[in-house]
Amino acid sequence: MSKHHTKHHATASDAGYGKTLHALQIELVKFQKHLIAHGDRILILLEGRDGAGKDGTIKRIVEHLSPRETRVVALGKPSSRAESAWYFQRYVPHLPVAGEFVLFNRSWYNRAGVEWVMDFCTEAQYEEFIETVPVFEQMLVRSGIQLFKYYLDIDKAEQKQRLKDRLTDPLKQWKMSPIDAAAQKHWKAYSSARNAMLARTHSAVAPWTVVRANDKKRARLGLIMDLLARLDYKGRDHALLCPDPGIVFAYTSQTVDSGAIAP
Repeated sequence: MSKHHTKHHATASDAGYGKTLHALQIELVKFQKHLIAHGDRILILLEGRDGAGKDGTIKRIVEHLSPRETRVVALGKPSSRAESAWYFQRYVPHLPVAGEFVLFNRSWYNRAGVEWVMDFCTEAQYEEFIETVPVFEQMLVRSGIQLFKYYLDIDKAEQKQRLKDRLTDPLKQWKMSPIDAAAQKHWKAYSSARNAMLARTHSAVAPWTVVRANDKKRARLGLIMDLLARLDYKGRDHALLCPDPGIVFAYTSQTVDSGAIAP
């Protein structure tokens, strides 16, 4: 293990985690002040398997931000009316306006993941989504929205343990669903769907960033560091914004073959 990895592992596993997280949250507040003053529009998509840590990561990002200008969007099952609408239609009202910081806890990529694996959509609906989502995202970026797409990746054993923990933790009961119960059974199908989604929806305009999330704390710190390093604001602490490249990295066509993400 390199010194670089050792340093980050220590940071994430002891009291240093809390100190680093606090410093990053101060940076997020600095950024939001700049965002509001300049009227920028920020949209973050967090995707990943059940139990990958999306909820916990989002909680740490928004913890000290202004609730007026910060929104977390986690849409439920679409209504019968929404099912007959243009697929992206129910997401559009939640897009950020000037000065807003919006995080999607799962997004339109549901169609390329759970909907596809669990047969909640047809092959024609899936193909239409896969072919049109790059155009849709290009429209968003061209309109001035800054779009960031993160995929949180965990391995099968880690997911199994986290889903088991949900069953025994009374504070996590709300997270359990029939979809969660099927996650391990359909592991290979989800892997295949993930690989196709990343390969077919990654673009120069709206690239995917992968976060290795077996270690929740390292994943949270790494994602926040990566996000802040790519945002524009005054007074940033450059020395702080150095995510571990073994934890957070840009998706490439070699990502799957190299074993960088869980098979």
